Amino acid sequence: MTPNRLPLNLFAARIHHHHLVHMIADNHFTSFMQPIMDIVSQNIFAYEFLMRPAEGQPAFQPYELFQVAQQTGLHSFLDRSARISAIQVSAMHLKKGTKRFINFLPSSIYNPNYCLSHTFEAIEQYEQDPQDFVFEVVETEKISDVLHLKNIFNVYKEHGIQVALDDVGSGFSTLDVLEELKPHFVKIDRELVSHCDSNDKKQKLIADIVRSARSFGATVLAEGVERKEELDFCKTQQITLAQGYLIGKPAPLPLSNKPILI
Repeated sequence: MTPNRLPLNLFAARIHHHHLVHMIADNHFTSFMQPIMDIVSQNIFAYEFLMRPAEGQPAFQPYELFQVAQQTGLHSFLDRSARISAIQVSAMHLKKGTKRFINFLPSSIYNPNYCLSHTFEAIEQYEQDPQDFVFEVVETEKISDVLHLKNIFNVYKEHGIQVALDDVGSGFSTLDVLEELKPHFVKIDRELVSHCDSNDKKQKLIADIVRSARSFGATVLAEGVERKEELDFCKTQQITLAQGYLIGKPAPLPLSNKPILI
């Protein structure tokens, strides 16, 4: 869309945020990988792909870039570009059979069959296995239309791709939403995991989430694990996967596939 055809508010926003708009338009970002560990074996099960500045580019906060994209009418473009970047980086660095968790914005996907076609084409272009990919709802996105998200999940599933619901236990991802969507992976909110080893209220909610996920065969992942005590509690709840700074920080290259904490 050329500037003279843009609505005035979008044109003004693009002028105001011209430096970030330039980064979005020219794809001046890449994907870092944060390891996800199998709690029992302590081996790497997967990586989550997180947006970071490309080499030589100024620093930015991913949430800020997406906020500006929303204000300037570029959020669908950025969301698609970020997914394709993650697929490309995963093809460069990961062996087939390693799961790759990639975020997406439901609000950017107005027609799942059309809007996700670029994602499916990228997976095919880089000769990747669709079964290695897990697409998850980005954590800042409020789930306001469960039916729309369910339709998106169904399109991913039809292409052999798994889906995840992020931040379960927070205000946006409730147990009712969880049971309606029935994702393959359930990611427990990091605020709920933090100091869960010493908080009875958090422990009860975590147990409820695990029980609900098991009822439809989902795998549970604890996010934001930063202390061994938190990991130990997750293990008592038979939570399968863990992610957080105790396991590993986001990095441009993957870790070697060996037990992480031993």
